Amino acid sequence: MSGQALIERAGGILKRFSLEGKTALVTGGASGLGRACCLALAGAGANIAVIGTRAPEKVKVIAEIESLGKKAVAYQADVCDEAQVAKVVKQVAADFGGIDILVNSAGVADVMPMVDFDLKTWERIIDINVKGLFLFSREVARQMLLQGRGGRIINISSLQGSAGRKGDPAYSASKAAVNTMTKSMACEWAEDGITTNAIAPTWCWTEMTEAILAKPEFYAQLKKRIPQGRAGDLEDLFGITVFLASETSAFVNGAVIPLDGGGIACDGFPVVP
Repeated sequence: MSGQALIERAGGILKRFSLEGKTALVTGGASGLGRACCLALAGAGANIAVIGTRAPEKVKVIAEIESLGKKAVAYQADVCDEAQVAKVVKQVAADFGGIDILVNSAGVADVMPMVDFDLKTWERIIDINVKGLFLFSREVARQMLLQGRGGRIINISSLQGSAGRKGDPAYSASKAAVNTMTKSMACEWAEDGITTNAIAPTWCWTEMTEAILAKPEFYAQLKKRIPQGRAGDLEDLFGITVFLASETSAFVNGAVIPLDGGGIACDGFPVVP
């Protein structure tokens, strides 16, 4: 690229973050991290298809997206049901004229002593966090390939995908699978202009985590492990989500990006006196 052409591209860099005219499908989009992704993408110009299970929360997030001036439609689908996933992806593509962005945010967690961890709970976590992500990625990728205009897949992982912890034989394993599957997807669809990346947050303030983070002793220990001294806020997802969904990240593929205030950069041990 010539010097002048590069300068011209630089002059339009902010426009390349725009998602105007794009359609994003967000699983688990009615609450927590998924809701934050919906709002970020809508704020950058995208229309949003929200996949969620709880009707009141879906009604709320649809109203929030519409307040940003974007089209939003809520859909019901069991992320682990192959037929339902295929059906809802086709419906979203028909309703919106295609799908440009997929955010896989649907997920569950549970922690208890491993000797008491029942198989039903383990299977539920693995099914939703891994199987559900695979099914939506596969079906949306099929749609993107038919469209022939590329696309963006963003998987919500976790720092827990890089480390174990007591009482967690399922969630950590599921997120480690998400990290590796992200890389496989990146290899699979790169030549078709579809990039796949993952965001790996630390503890963030959500409806699901608030009760735990509100415990002073736990939060004090958590802050010691995060150089910036706090848990994540939902707004912290805005920038990285829009970046990975936009044209500016075209050469970022197969990355698992920490969103943790520097937590993974440190070993968590106390400062040497």
